[in-house]
Amino acid sequence: MAYGTLIEILFYLFLIMIAFGAWQAVTSQVLMRAVMGLAMAMFGVAGLYLYLNSPFLALMQILIYVGAVCIMIVFGIMVGYTPKELAAYAIEPRNTVVSLVASLLTLGVVYLGLYRAQWVPAPGAGQGDFSLSTLGLSLMNRYGLAFELISVVLLIAIIGVVAITWNGKRRGLNK
Repeated sequence: MAYGTLIEILFYLFLIMIAFGAWQAVTSQVLMRAVMGLAMAMFGVAGLYLYLNSPFLALMQILIYVGAVCIMIVFGIMVGYTPKELAAYAIEPRNTVVSLVASLLTLGVVYLGLYRAQWVPAPGAGQGDFSLSTLGLSLMNRYGLAFELISVVLLIAIIGVVAITWNGKRRGLNK
């Protein structure tokens, strides 16, 4: 089998993976199957990035969309309430009015703060090389550890939320 034929077969397999995953994500009535379909579609997109000779984008696709977004959706499903629990928390009109007033007040304070701020450029701003290659090298070399540390902190926070919610549900405290 020729190398070009194998590449074309992989391309079509990635397209099939994207189409089937998207179909699964949209038509599934079970939420976990929909998330798995989304993950499959995102893996297919990562495969297309590999086909386009962009391994960095393929890795970022897997890390961000499959590794972060799909995991966050799964955690949301685990932590979320069942329909019976949601029926117990009917929204009262008074709560709607209070939340609307609080939102508008917050929006007004943020708007006034931004409107009255004195915007001056930072010293040295606009100097240096801002090309795509320099930015990519900086993200991978200079700031790579910072991104990894942020992801570890977010993972610990997610695990903490799941543990707290799980213990609260088990004890009957989340009512």
